[in-house]
Amino acid sequence: MTIRFLTNYPALYISDKKILVISELHLGLEYELYKSGIKIPSQRIKFEATIGKLIKLTRAEKLIILGDIKSKVPGSTIREDVEIPKFLESMKQQIKVVMVKGNHDDRIEQIVPSGIKVYGSRGCKIGSYGFFHGHAWPSKKLMACDYLFMGHVHPAIELIDSFGFRSVLSVWLKGRLKKDSVEKKYKIKKTGKMNIVVIPTFNNILGEAALNRIIKERHTGPIMTNKVFDVDNSKVYLLDGTYLGILKDLKK
Repeated sequence: MTIRFLTNYPALYISDKKILVISELHLGLEYELYKSGIKIPSQRIKFEATIGKLIKLTRAEKLIILGDIKSKVPGSTIREDVEIPKFLESMKQQIKVVMVKGNHDDRIEQIVPSGIKVYGSRGCKIGSYGFFHGHAWPSKKLMACDYLFMGHVHPAIELIDSFGFRSVLSVWLKGRLKKDSVEKKYKIKKTGKMNIVVIPTFNNILGEAALNRIIKERHTGPIMTNKVFDVDNSKVYLLDGTYLGILKDLKK
């Protein structure tokens, strides 16, 4: 299989390109929580260890970060200005790093070490694979791809048991863009297969969007609408690989 969800990790591996894909690190969130009285140690060291483990597991040669490597917006904190370069320098020693800008990544070019390619929010294309963050429309050229990968949404499912206890669990979302809508939007006559995967958050202390509730489109970006992406008929998987079913069947 060319594309593989890494069991129990919010990361996927594209074997024919040797690419490891993650999204939503939000380095610096700890400082925001600290100001609210919540003390959480720096996530950088934990992220470095986890990604290092995944690199060894997959033998990946390229790491693509699909946006929101930093947390504060606009601007950045002193902590982010220190932590992010350290994290990226550590990654550079192990793997080639490519970044796509997310909506939290303003001025990121000013703190990214040399040698790391940063693409804008419209994303990048590698062979038949397209990568973008999701808060803005992806580039037209990505519509020629057979597989698209996006972050931004923080996808999750809310489960409620018979006693009323609730849990919100990170999920993968797999679906397909609508050919007619894409051709009309981009004024093109030919597209790729446009299978799309919405990637869960790498930072597990982030808030998440329970997709089986009603989610306002302005929070999830222009792609996450049934006019463009057949969201209701997309497939939902837990991080351990459990298939939960079709999203519309999980809605309350």
